Amino acid sequence: MGKLREPLKDLAGCGLPSALEVMGERWSFLILRAAFNGLVHFEEFSSELGIARNILSNRLSRLVEHGVMERTPCAADRRKIEYRLTPKGHDLLPAMLALRQWGEKYGSSGVSDLVLIDAEKGEPIAPIAIRAADGRELGWHDLAWQARGSTDQDDCC
Repeated sequence: MGKLREPLKDLAGCGLPSALEVMGERWSFLILRAAFNGLVHFEEFSSELGIARNILSNRLSRLVEHGVMERTPCAADRRKIEYRLTPKGHDLLPAMLALRQWGEKYGSSGVSDLVLIDAEKGEPIAPIAIRAADGRELGWHDLAWQARGSTDQDDCC
C-alpha cells in the first residue's frame, strides 16, 4: 500500500482551501448548527447564539454569498427575511456531524445529554467514518492517492 501523499504546495486540486474559505471559523459552523435545528430568522440566530449583530450579519452574508444559505422573504410577513439552508448547505451535514463527534470524543466540554438518532428506527446514528465503495470502514492506513480516472495500481502514490 502506498504512502498517503498529495502535492501539498498545489492547492488548486484540493477542495479544503475553498471549504475553509466558506466555513473556516467558529461562528459559521454555529450558525449552520442553528439552521439545522430549524432557526431561520436573524433575531432567532442572534438571541439563541448570543452572537454580536455585526458578526452575525457578516457571517450570514458570507454563507448566502457562497450559496450555503439563501435569503427569502417570509411567507407570513414579507417584511421579514428568512435564512434557509440550500442543497449545498445540506451537504455540509456529514462534515458537521464528523466535527461534532470528534469534539465530543476529544473535547473538554463533554458529551451532550442529547443523542442524534435515526428518526425511522429510533436508534443513535453511527459514528461518521470513511467507507469503501463496498461499505467497508477504512482507516487512514487503508488509503492511497491515485490519478483521477486511472485504475492502474502503478499510478498510485
